[in-house]
Order: sequence, then C-alpha cells, then structure tokens
Amino acid sequence: MLKHLDLNLLPVLEILLEEQSVTAAAARLHLSQSAVSKQLTRLREVFDDPLFERTAYGLKPTPKALSLAPDLRQCLQQLAQFTRPDSFEPALSQRQFRMHLVETTYSLTFPYFMPSLLVQAPWVSLNCQTWRLDTMDRLLRCDIDLAIGCREWDERSPMHVNHIPDDLHYVELVQDYTVCLMRRDHPALAQEWDLDTFLSYRQLQVAFGGLEHWLLDDVLQMQGRKRDIAVNMTDFQSALALCEQSDLILCAPSRYALAVMKSFDLKYLPPPIKLIPGAYLLMWHKHFEHDLSHKWLRELIIGKVHASLPNISAKPSL
Repeated sequence: MLKHLDLNLLPVLEILLEEQSVTAAAARLHLSQSAVSKQLTRLREVFDDPLFERTAYGLKPTPKALSLAPDLRQCLQQLAQFTRPDSFEPALSQRQFRMHLVETTYSLTFPYFMPSLLVQAPWVSLNCQTWRLDTMDRLLRCDIDLAIGCREWDERSPMHVNHIPDDLHYVELVQDYTVCLMRRDHPALAQEWDLDTFLSYRQLQVAFGGLEHWLLDDVLQMQGRKRDIAVNMTDFQSALALCEQSDLILCAPSRYALAVMKSFDLKYLPPPIKLIPGAYLLMWHKHFEHDLSHKWLRELIIGKVHASLPNISAKPSL
C-alpha cells in the first residue's frame, strides 16, 4: 500500500528521472545534494522501491521508476492547473518551459523574442532540446510545453498541416521554401536548369527535425522519379563545406540556408519542380490553452517573430 505522499516530492522525482544525477538535479532545484538525497530516500520509502541504482554513468531508473514516468508529468501538469493563479506577473515568475525545436528554427526565432523575454521575465528559463522522433508524442502527453516544427501546406505531402492531431493547437510562425545549393563553378550552372539536369547530379541531404522524407521526394515519387542521395548528414555547416568542395547539390530550407551560406562560396537556384512553401509551426497541447504564463510566452514568440519575419509573398529573384 502506498505510504503518505508529500506532493512536494513529485517534482524531485521528475527531475531525477530527467537528469539521472543527484548533482544535476540539485542544481536545477537550487538545493544542496544532501537535500535531494534526503528527498530521494523519502521517495524510496513512499514507493517501497530503490527507484534509482547507482552506476558508473549516473543513476539508472528501476523498472518501477520507469513505470511511474509516463503519468508523472501529466499529474504535475494537472496539479499546476489546479493551483494556477488568476494572474501572471512575468517579472516575478520562475517558471521553466520545456521546448523542442527543429534545428533550423533557433536562428529564425530566438534572436527576435528572447531579448524581450529576458527583460520582461528575468527569472523565466527555457529548457530546449532538438526535435526528436517522439516530440509529437511528448506534446500529446504534455511532457513538453511547446514545440516548433516543420509542416507542409502542399496537399501532396503526408506532413500536411491538416494531419496534426486535434489535441494540439498551432500557429504558423513563418513560411519557407526550398533552394538548391551548389558550388559557384558547378557545371549545372552552365546547363539548362530543369528537372533532368537537377536529377543528373548526386545529392547531399541534411536530416533534421525527425523528418524521414521531404516534400520534394514525395512529389518526385509521384512522377516515378527520385534523387540519387550520395550522403546523408545531420550537420548543416559540414554539409555546406562539402557542397562547396564537390559537385553534390544540397536542397535546404531557404531562410536558414541563405543566412548561413554567406560564409561559403555557393550559389543557389530554385528547385526545378513546383512546390508550395511549407511552414514552421509553434505547437502546444490544448491543456495549456488557458494557462496564463504559457499564453504569455506563446504570444511573445508569435508577436516578435511575425513582426521580424514577414511571410513570403513571392520567391526572391535569383
């Protein structure tokens, strides 16, 4: 039978599950290691289980701890909602928000909203991680507060915006389109730029945001054609360097690519196939819709990004 549970211990268990280290958990909780160790002892008594085992690599959760993890975050969110204040003062808040972002969105969002956040809410913090294959599931479980990911407006894509689960709310932050990058003296630049020329060269692909396929490849597949991918990478800077030194063509989202390619001797062309621009979306679970602090952060991000990055009315001339 479960012993008397002090609800103040639940956030400690949550952070220990995340950090798997008493030292790291103590730092996040602004407590001493001794205090966290004492709270872990109390948790072990309550659940009649060790919860964590010490290893050379830190704390390893026991099966019991792992079985508690899925419901723990939801329980804490419900408790937070139950005790939610009727007002929110950013200057006094110490809330930590959890976010997952596609790698390319950091430079498209943080420089615009973060300076205002630091002024308005100096004690608020953002715990950000790269978008993962389980990010949508974590949004649906309320394990994270917000996520910024890529979705398509093109009806031919399985990643269409309309396929977002009903329990998630979203706002489009900015639209984007694909560009084809190549070295400045690439032989394709001396040829007619059409689909045959494009597909005659091997390609370099950068995987990000947990995307397993691209709109470009979906459309090509409908036509019975495909790109010859020579290299798959996860680092844009390395990909740009390789693109500069080879005949590989790199297809990438324009807003990020055109900003970072300034340090490389590269040219760009539009893809020789009609594609509808996609979008970077800010997403959150409907559970947070009326949470005042959550709403404040959402509106700050949306307002600052919309003011700084107007959406595409037409592709720029090349």
